[in-house]
Amino acid sequence: MAEMIEKFEPSSRVDTLIPAPAGSPARSRAAGRRREDYIVGASAATRALVQTATAAARTDLAVLIVGPAGSDKELVARAIHSWGPRAEHPFEVLSCSALPEALQRREIFGCSEGVYPALPSEHAGAFDRCAGGTLTLDRIDLLRSDALADLARTLETRSYRREGSSSGRPLQTRVVCTVNGTPDRSPFGDLHHHEIRLAPLAERSEDILALAAHYLAAFSEEAGYPAVGFTAEARASLLAEPWPGDVLELRERIRQAVRLTRGGAVGAEALLLARDGDPVPSFKEAKRAFETRYVEVLLQRCGGNISRAARLARKDRKDFYDVIRRTGVSPEDFR
Repeated sequence: MAEMIEKFEPSSRVDTLIPAPAGSPARSRAAGRRREDYIVGASAATRALVQTATAAARTDLAVLIVGPAGSDKELVARAIHSWGPRAEHPFEVLSCSALPEALQRREIFGCSEGVYPALPSEHAGAFDRCAGGTLTLDRIDLLRSDALADLARTLETRSYRREGSSSGRPLQTRVVCTVNGTPDRSPFGDLHHHEIRLAPLAERSEDILALAAHYLAAFSEEAGYPAVGFTAEARASLLAEPWPGDVLELRERIRQAVRLTRGGAVGAEALLLARDGDPVPSFKEAKRAFETRYVEVLLQRCGGNISRAARLARKDRKDFYDVIRRTGVSPEDFR
């Protein structure tokens, strides 16, 4: 059994382990230190990300974080806040997707008394609440065009006005915005700003096992279980997954697997059953799906060389070729 399990060893698994403070998605709070609030990775893309975020943290320019859905752009925003001079001040994430269009400007800029009959009191917007700190506008692409124009003007003039007020207020807030995918144009227009692009997890497979080990340690500690490790089959399964939900999908899968194993080694079957909401496949279907993805990953890694792939799989070349034939995967597609 010892040969089947890879124990969690941070020093050998993780190349980049950098703390960022905890922060509630809806309200700012004092910085903390949780295992989940670390940027973890072993890939060149992650090392470059840390360098870019560190450089952005040293300035007061607006930041645009671009990446696929589920790539945990909020974590990068919190890291920028944590590594800069505003770290001891408020940090807040405002989700544009959760704001009614009619109230977007009110929630960001605030409003004077009586502007909204249904909400007669004056309202301190996010710029007021985050004075001295950082405001992250999640999914900036979902803002109304007039609110977006007001935001760009605010960043350019370094001042803003509450709705219904004729007097301006100095902008004392660092602004970070996130967007899914690749925007047609910057929400900041021609304004000088930092742009940070997050590569999909599928394009940085070197990070998968480092992240998985990191989340295993975090959620095991949270649940009071020892972080035993992953079986060889589980590691192969993690590497074979396409991860359409990116980092957040991986994190949730490990969380559920820890609950299922209750302190034991995490196997491929636990990862399979941890697919929250997905129908549980039959054993035959699961085995075939695993074999197919396993073969595809090996052949891709070996450039379609069957002999080399068989050696990595620790199987006889003829036996491995039988597996390839059974899955229907063509080695020529990887040459």
